[in-house]
Parts: sequence; structure tokens; C-alpha cells
Amino acid sequence: MVDTLKIMLAQLNPTVGALDANVEKARDAHDIAVRAVADLVVFPELFISGYPPEDLVLKPAFVRACRRRVEDLASLTADGAPGMLVTAPWPEDGKVYNAAILLDGGKVSAVRYKHDLPNYGVFDEKRVFEAGPAPGPVNFRGVRLGVPICEDIWTEEVCETLEETGAELLIVPNGSPFERDKQDVRLNLVVARVTETGLPMIYLNQVGGQDELVFDGASFVLNADRSLACQMAEFEEGMLLTEWSRTDDGWRCAPAATARQLVGYEEIWHACVLGTRDYVKKNRFDGVVLGLSGGIDSAVVAAMAVDALGPDKVHCVMLPYEYTAKISLEDAEACAEALGVRYDVVPIKAPVEGFLDALGPMFEGTTEGVTEENIQSRTRGAILMAISNKFASMVLTTGNKSEMSVGYATLYGDMNGGFNPIKDVYKSDVYALAKWRNQSDATGLRGPAGRVIPERIITRPPSAELRPDQTDQDSLPPYDVLDAILDGLVEGETSLTELVEKGYDKATVERIQHLLYIAEYKRRQAAPGVKITRRAFGKERRYPITNGFRDKA
Repeated sequence: MVDTLKIMLAQLNPTVGALDANVEKARDAHDIAVRAVADLVVFPELFISGYPPEDLVLKPAFVRACRRRVEDLASLTADGAPGMLVTAPWPEDGKVYNAAILLDGGKVSAVRYKHDLPNYGVFDEKRVFEAGPAPGPVNFRGVRLGVPICEDIWTEEVCETLEETGAELLIVPNGSPFERDKQDVRLNLVVARVTETGLPMIYLNQVGGQDELVFDGASFVLNADRSLACQMAEFEEGMLLTEWSRTDDGWRCAPAATARQLVGYEEIWHACVLGTRDYVKKNRFDGVVLGLSGGIDSAVVAAMAVDALGPDKVHCVMLPYEYTAKISLEDAEACAEALGVRYDVVPIKAPVEGFLDALGPMFEGTTEGVTEENIQSRTRGAILMAISNKFASMVLTTGNKSEMSVGYATLYGDMNGGFNPIKDVYKSDVYALAKWRNQSDATGLRGPAGRVIPERIITRPPSAELRPDQTDQDSLPPYDVLDAILDGLVEGETSLTELVEKGYDKATVERIQHLLYIAEYKRRQAAPGVKITRRAFGKERRYPITNGFRDKA
């Protein structure tokens, strides 16, 4: 029996499917643990495969490759070297489990399987994994460690089973994606499990972007008396050594580093930045290009891109037509200058008129309207895609959640692109993010401090500038009203009757619901974007395209 234990927390950023790169990260982490004279180094959920591996788990060759990598790592733990608690898909007897594998003494010492498989929101683990039995603790050098995996702590059963079977300390590998205000939810959850079991808990979370998901890290340790022993940074990789002592009341973690946690729009901004950075870099693009219109959405996306990649990796292009206001040209140029990015102006008058001339005989006798307006947007989309092809830069799209909700975006036009940093951010929040960024000192970001978005961009009425004197409010309610209705319909699945009872106009609510439903086909063709809310379009909100249902107030 030992009376002290040094556990190294590896809050790292794996890449799904990049097994060799993930193993190299694990080896580097073990080297750090060796130098720190740690006893054990632990990793977040499904670290070797990357999380979430989704249907890669259905590929036997992939699962076998994960297991081989884990077994190869075991040699690092021989001759008294630090043990490793690694995580991977684990094939056994024709089934595949989400597993935590203890490596010690140069071999696989123990394996424990995830018991509660989440199957809601972005999670679909029952599709690919077998649920394991309620796990008992593993013995590591005389200490009985309970290893519930992520969802296993969201209900009482697994932690109670571990406590009843002799666990002394709980170590929880997590793949818990970011969403607004989630850190408080996690902390309250861990407090509940610690209170019920009387055991201290290590909550170790992944960090990094994976497609739509961003993992915020923010790993922490709670002692049995519910005191916070340490807290790791959000949105940053890191290694933290925790030192444990056996006391009369069980194991206790000595106070360690406690990072400041981000709040409000600062947290959302960093989530969008990390999600953008990892999507671009993990998909091996050299940089990004976007249309900079002089409006709020493209300005915020440009700033996020610079904060993610640095100004030398961001190319902004103004694509003016005859309806583009002079102040839009001025504001776009000022924004690009403040961000320090390459800025080009590519007028679209000639290609737009070429399309209109080509279509003129077919369109003769019809009324000019949205079709002609959309040709402007689609011309811009084609030009940006050409720049992307030529210079190997990913096109960022700039539509916010309000627009994506009601279909105020043009397929093959402003929806063209590979990724959208603000896809899950309502328009009202886009304005708030711009104001926050202009006051930021840019700590942890790659862009300049202070004002990077000209004030006039924030204060001007928003407009697509597809016809003379156009504003968004010509056809939509004010964004504070629209966003509140959408929050009810999308996030809360609120009935129309309840929304009307809250004071919203009945006809407006019914119209917004109709627009929301008929835009589903557009959203299916939209670029992925960072998940911020609890009901992001895509994995989390899967409505049928063909849908005859309409709620009535």
C-alpha cells in the first residue's frame, strides 16, 4: 500500500483517425510524466482514436489498429516507469467497447468499459459501441482506482457501484463538447457524484476542435469535501501534475494551479476561434479566404479567422456591385487594415451582367426580383471558390444562426465554403461578440488587441445590399425579436401558443416557424460550423426536409 500518488493530467488535442500522431502525443506526455517523477499519466476519452470516431468504429481494421497502438504503448511503462491510463475503442470477443486501458509494468494491466452510452444530441455511441458491465475498480500499485468514462458519471449507478466495490479515487476520462454555460453543469454534476460517494474525482476533458464540435478542456479535480484542488485552462492543451496523499479520510489532492475560467462572450469567442483553427489545420489547408462585405457578420468572421490563424493566413476579398454602398467599401477596407490581412477588391459587375445577358431571352417578360439578386450572391460564391482552388485556401462562410434558421442565405452563393465559425451564433450575439472583441486585449489570440471592427459596422442597419436601400428589417422582424422567437422554436421546442402568450405577434411567430421548416433543405447543404448552443443545426437538430407539420397558435 502506498500513501502518496502523483497523477499527471494530459489535457490534449487528438485528431480523429490520426493514430500515429495521437500515439506520439501520448509518448510525449509520458516523457513529461517521467521527468516529473509521476506515478501515472491519464488521457481523455478515446484519445488514441480521437473523439468522436463515429462510424470509423464500424471498420474492423481501424479498431484493430487502435488496439495495436495501445499494446505497443505498454512497453513505456516497464521497469517502474509511470503507468498510463489510455483510452481507445477496444475489440473483445467480436464486440467493440469504449474503453479505458491501464498500462503498467510493461503490459496491459486492466481494461474497463464504458457502461452508459449516450445516444442524444451529438452523441450516437449505441450505434457503434457495446455497453460494458457496471465496472469495478482497477488496482494500480496498491490503490483502487475507479474509472467511470464520461457519461458514466451523469447518473448515479456507476459511481455508486465503484464506491461499493472499494474504489478509493475516481478518474473520469471525458470527451465533453463545449456549449454555452456548460462548465457550471459539469461542476454541479461532479459535486453530486462526490457527495454521493464520498470519493474525490479527477475530471479530465479533451481539448480541441473536431468538425462541428469544440472540446474546451477545463479539466479539474474535486476533493471528497467538494473543495476545488485545481482547474486547467479552457481551450488550451496542457499537462498538470496532481499530488495525492492518503489521509484518515481517504485520498486528498494538494492544491495545484487553478486557471482563470472564461465567461460570457469571451468563452464563445475562444470556442469559435479554436474550432476554426483546428478545422483548417487538421484538414491541411494553408489558410482561409472570405468575402468581406463591410457588414457585421463577415467582419466578425474575419476577426475570428485572424485570431485563429494569424493575419498572414487570412485573405479578405471585397466583391462590390452597383448596390454596394460607399461606406461598405470604406468599412471593409478599414476592417482589413485593422486586422492586418491581405485585402483585394474584385468587382462583380461584368460577370453578373454576363449571367443576366445569357439568361435574358429565357427571363424576358418576367418580373425582376430575388432570382436576379441571388445571381449577385452566386457570382461572389463562384469567385471565392476560384480563389480557394487557386491558392489552396479554405472559404469561410459568414451566415449567422438567425439567417440559417429562416433561410436568408443563398445556396451556391454566400453559403459556399468549407466552414462557418458563426453558424450557431444568433445575430444578436454576433453584435455582442463584436463589441467584446473590440475591448479585448487579445490574450491567447493571434490577432491584434483592441478595436478591430470599425464602429460603423456595428451601428449600421444590416443589409445584404442586393437592391437599392435594402435592409434586413424590410422582411424580418427586429433581430432581438426574431432571435427570441427562434430560441423558443429551436432551442426550447416551444409551442406557438406559448410564444404568443409571451407577447409575440401570432402572425409573426407562424411565419418564422414556416421559414424555419422550409429552410431545412438549405441547412443540409451548408458548411459545418462551431457548435455553441444546446441545439445546433446538424447532428443535434435533425428535422425532416419534407415536412408537412405546422404548429398553430
